[in-house]
Amino acid sequence: MSKQFDVIVIGGGPGGYIGAIRAAQLGFNVACIDEWKNAKGGPALGGTCTNVGCIPSKALLQSSEHFEQAGHHFADHGINVSGLSLDVAKMVARKDTVVKQNNDGIVYLFKKNKVTFFHGRGSFVAAKDNLYEIKVAGTVEETISGKHVVIATGSNARALPGTPFDEANILSNDGALRIGAVPKKLGLIGSGVIGLEMGSVWRRLGAEVTVLEGLPTFLGAVDQQIAKEAHKAFVKQGLKIELGVKVGEIKSGKKGVSVAYTNAKGEAVSLDVDKLIISIGRVANTIGLAADAVGLALDERGAIVVDGDCKTNLPNVWAVGDVVRGPMLAHKAEEEGVAVAERIAGQHGHVNFNTIPWVIYTNPEIAWVGQTEEQLKAAGRAYKAGTFPFMANGRARALGDTTGMVKMLADAVTDEILGVHIVGPMASELIAECVVAMEFRASSEDIARICHAHPSLSEATKEAALAVDKRTLNF
Repeated sequence: MSKQFDVIVIGGGPGGYIGAIRAAQLGFNVACIDEWKNAKGGPALGGTCTNVGCIPSKALLQSSEHFEQAGHHFADHGINVSGLSLDVAKMVARKDTVVKQNNDGIVYLFKKNKVTFFHGRGSFVAAKDNLYEIKVAGTVEETISGKHVVIATGSNARALPGTPFDEANILSNDGALRIGAVPKKLGLIGSGVIGLEMGSVWRRLGAEVTVLEGLPTFLGAVDQQIAKEAHKAFVKQGLKIELGVKVGEIKSGKKGVSVAYTNAKGEAVSLDVDKLIISIGRVANTIGLAADAVGLALDERGAIVVDGDCKTNLPNVWAVGDVVRGPMLAHKAEEEGVAVAERIAGQHGHVNFNTIPWVIYTNPEIAWVGQTEEQLKAAGRAYKAGTFPFMANGRARALGDTTGMVKMLADAVTDEILGVHIVGPMASELIAECVVAMEFRASSEDIARICHAHPSLSEATKEAALAVDKRTLNF
């Protein structure tokens, strides 16, 4: 007889492992299935985020930031560096160590919370007697059964039609994180989060980076005042960004990659690069799940169909994270994983899509929560806007990083904060205050009247709130 569980989670990424832990905390007998492998074939829990996404990219961003600071900015502080050199292999090894620490941390958390882990690919076999049979295809094939199943199988990088990833010259996020030497010329198709972050890493390390974006606007999902400020900063740093292009034939050979495209003027152009990163979005990963075996409904994009509570069309089958609708963000997946575990326990899990923060970890960082000015205009909502530049912030001056601003949008009548948009130093940390404020439906006046430490970057948030009422104190 197969092992039986109250809850089986398929996928050990942020949504899966967090959901499994929360379900175990609530008293359920929980199993989690995940097939990621490390270099030695052992388990590598954490999904795309930990293995080839959020965590390794931040490790490389930090390393490349140190290199750029030492090479270009330490002298401003009276610190003279001579004989600066770069050991890419050691940098990548450090990144791998950071990833392994996170992998091992999840293994420890499973043991601590008594979550049973199965290393392999999980797929549906059948549904009978109010239980779902799940096959685990790993080093040993076995079948387990559970009353509830939570699918958290994540997403895969989207390839250009006719141009598959070879992870040698034509790279997804996976290959982009494993480049062994600084390419002289690096091409990027798509100016999304992954593309800009990886472009920033290799630009800092000495690569000549060209970004090809099909849309006529830069960072179309970002408030356009913030996007224009970021674009100006990136171009100043040396990123070459072409908008409104139409990519044609891509040829890969021993000498690199050649990209034929039509620019915004309608001119035919050819770009020759050593490596090409394709960053045009991600697709839900339902490969090998055997959804047909139990009649699990998928939409036209291959994502699992769920309602507002993450319930699928099948009783006691749930799905969270990148494999369902909504933003493909690790923290969104985590919140859904926790919410589903609590709903299984009869509680009222909470996920507010309106207060999910977004971050791009470039330099300057870009972060936002809530609605953009363009969205408010399109909705016909009356609003007030306030901005404050980091060049007028004492802490930013002391850091030597005064690029960017904080922008706050509030309802014209009630003063409720509708959106906050930041481009500048530590935007990823500053946005947290704004998420809390919006979750509690604070007004801009609330933020304006809260005492912020001086000198701190967070004072820029306070000043942006004051600016909504046209009463900044330091600008």
